[in-house]
Amino acid sequence: MVELSSTTLDSVFHALSDGTRRAILRDLSRAEKTVGELAKPYAMSLAAVSKHVQVLERARLVERRRQGQFQVVRMQANTLRAAQDWLAFYENFWSEQLDALQTYLEDGEG
Repeated sequence: MVELSSTTLDSVFHALSDGTRRAILRDLSRAEKTVGELAKPYAMSLAAVSKHVQVLERARLVERRRQGQFQVVRMQANTLRAAQDWLAFYENFWSEQLDALQTYLEDGEG
């Protein structure tokens, strides 16, 4: 498992809090793309999309490299895995709580 610092985890959840950035990550899950390709589906400037990519970069969710005159962006799946692992703890917690509630309610009906 990839361990993330608290600050990095905060950055990940901040980055994921925006719908455009989540959509960009979904696009990048299929293939790396240039910033121009990422901008096509949105009614925003290249500069605005680039700012979204910067937020994703600071959260270590993507990496950007220069290829000729283009900036190519690629998803960093390991960082998402670490956030998923963090969330899994709470999924287990709530599953156990709901199972206990179900048992309580079923025993009380008997």
